[in-house]
Amino acid sequence: MVARKKQAQEQNEESQIAQNPATAEKKALVVEGGAMRGVFTTGVLDGFLQHRFNPFDFFIGVSSGAGNLAAYLAEMPQRNLKIYTDYSLRPEFLSFRRFFFGGHLVDLDWLWQITISEIRLDLAKIYAKEKPFLVCITDVLSGKSVYKQTARENLEQVLKASSAMPVLYRHFPLVDGRFMADGGLSDPIPVMEAIRRGANRIMVLRSRPRSYRKSEGVLQRILLRKVRRFPQLQQAAAGRIQKYNDTLSLIRKPPPGVFVVEICPPPDFQTSRLTRNPQKLHQGYRQGKHLAEEAIRLWNTPAPI
Repeated sequence: MVARKKQAQEQNEESQIAQNPATAEKKALVVEGGAMRGVFTTGVLDGFLQHRFNPFDFFIGVSSGAGNLAAYLAEMPQRNLKIYTDYSLRPEFLSFRRFFFGGHLVDLDWLWQITISEIRLDLAKIYAKEKPFLVCITDVLSGKSVYKQTARENLEQVLKASSAMPVLYRHFPLVDGRFMADGGLSDPIPVMEAIRRGANRIMVLRSRPRSYRKSEGVLQRILLRKVRRFPQLQQAAAGRIQKYNDTLSLIRKPPPGVFVVEICPPPDFQTSRLTRNPQKLHQGYRQGKHLAEEAIRLWNTPAPI
């Protein structure tokens, strides 16, 4: 009788451990943005679709990385390749002349309108999975990161907000009645947020080679001037370089009990934020797709104890 009672108690404890989110394995996929550099991560994700690989419990994307995640969850291979190598190269989308005369450098309104009209995301399929899909956006007035839980009703507007980089696009989209901007301004690679939400096994898809460290450049100085009317947003933008590099350190040395797989473009990746060369874009896509099998192999490697 005592033995049976002890056995039942042990089984109950094991059941509680299995149900405890602090001890159960929770898997996350985090995808960095980077405008046209995102062609690499859409290549990786299309490779995942080809191999029917989706072991993740939840997803966090930023900017173009969030858009790539959406196409992956919608199971629409090559949808975003068309965006990078067709729509994004049209003058309706990117125009220096328009920018010179006070318009957008990149017209997200036009891009969203045409993609929704011609290759709209399969929203039903995304949310049929019932797995949380979060998009990082930046609150313009507070400068804080908002990890917005998306749904069929808000996804397209949230994706636009997460891609609204102030230098390139002159509007701030509204989400929940508040003005929002590109998520990369406040949290360019939200690995820490994935950990906060309980993830202890994380795959991070980057859009920069592994050796890259962020430093201040011309775009950063222009950005700080552009958002000077919003002091909290300017402060967030000023700190994004340190935030980015701190996150790289976190990825390379995660907390005890957290296993991170980092997938980066190869050193010869030639795509930049505003690349207009179709050959380079297709090459970047192929590089991503080629690395999908390696990413899967690394993910399936037992985590170090």
